[in-house]
Amino acid sequence: MPKKKNLLLFVVTCVVVFGALATASPASAASEKVLYSFCSANNCVDGASPAAGVIFDSAGHLYGTTQGGGTNMFCGGPPPVGCGNVFELLPSNGKWTEKVLYSFCPSDNCPDGVNPNGLVFDNAGNLYGTTTNGEAPGSTGSVFELVHSNSKWTEKVVHDFKPYVGDGTLPYGSLIFDAAGNAYGTTYAGGTESSCGSGGCGTVFELVRSNGKWTEKVLHSFNLDSGGYYPSPGLVLDKAGNLYGATILGGDLHSCSGVGCGVVFELINKNGAWAEKVLHTFQQNGKDGISPQSGVIFDEAGNLYGTTGAGGSADCGGLGCGTVFELTRSNGKWTEKILHSFHKNGQDGTDPQAQLVFDKAGNIYGTTFFGGAYGYYGIVFELSLKNGKWTEKVLHSFNPNGHDGNFPTNSPLVLDKAGNLYGTTYWGGNTNCGNPNGCGMVFEITP
Repeated sequence: MPKKKNLLLFVVTCVVVFGALATASPASAASEKVLYSFCSANNCVDGASPAAGVIFDSAGHLYGTTQGGGTNMFCGGPPPVGCGNVFELLPSNGKWTEKVLYSFCPSDNCPDGVNPNGLVFDNAGNLYGTTTNGEAPGSTGSVFELVHSNSKWTEKVVHDFKPYVGDGTLPYGSLIFDAAGNAYGTTYAGGTESSCGSGGCGTVFELVRSNGKWTEKVLHSFNLDSGGYYPSPGLVLDKAGNLYGATILGGDLHSCSGVGCGVVFELINKNGAWAEKVLHTFQQNGKDGISPQSGVIFDEAGNLYGTTGAGGSADCGGLGCGTVFELTRSNGKWTEKILHSFHKNGQDGTDPQAQLVFDKAGNIYGTTFFGGAYGYYGIVFELSLKNGKWTEKVLHSFNPNGHDGNFPTNSPLVLDKAGNLYGTTYWGGNTNCGNPNGCGMVFEITP
């Protein structure tokens, strides 16, 4: 099972897994197509177990990463071994073909990092991503660049996180770029604050390139206080250059068994000095969500939308099965509204972990890690606004049938020009890979 990042969500996971089993199969709400099942090649040289989603280039090709598999076996571990890949999927006559662009850890000590996360393109068409383990012994993550030249991709470590100097650790999420080409991201732990113990409470960081060299700056170190701690993966910028995100824990430390239920925050940039402002503090009150596992997104009006992995309705052992929420700003104050509370009812999903995405019509799409018609394998959902009310539709319930994927990864879905949705699952797909649960796949949903 993919790792959970904190005790509170581990409890929610157990509740959902063992309490949400259902056997009814709904009528198909949308059409799903498996584009690629990982570990289809011998020894999983094509990769295994993606932990992040996919992105498009201008030609309509898909790019992503796998945490396992690849041509290099220095990482060891249970099957399938390997340190992960960066891959490309190329469409041709309705069929997608995979091409491995880079396999991590070509030598001892893994100087290039291992276990890559999500990708992003810069304006020049180069790929950037993070790894959860870095180049030096004791390192806890890196930022890498893949440069395309003469039909070949070359990897370079842009930054190696070193916690013993107050840097962040464990960068689980993707990066974002501003208009000037600077990159921003979060680390789950690390930083200059020690209130969370020697591991730190997490950071927001910036990478600035000058004369071909990247320099990292920690913009904010989280603390065990009302500002939240353990930031979720996924940031977003507003037009003024301020950053927005969420934390898994912290805020009101009287809630959620004394660890706090998380916050939505803004980092305000004033002449290069960054200050945190809490926009919403989540509460364990039977209505609000708790513990957001991913960041927020903007609509065209400047409202923020996100998910929480627990909270909402009293299902899932009383902790709640998760929510979709909206934050609306008026006169400098943000007000929260719950758009949907997930339910353990044999159809709906539970434990949403990925960022949301809008289509051109203003509909919201996302995934849940658990729930659905087949027990606890996850769903793809749509929220549509009609007459001032948001209505949820389950587009697909993942099926443990040896072909479909299981457990969609905690990255946002992407849409093509026709409105089709694309994503990945951590397990499922091909079961002939040394893992009886399957090694993950890339899927397409036609709403």
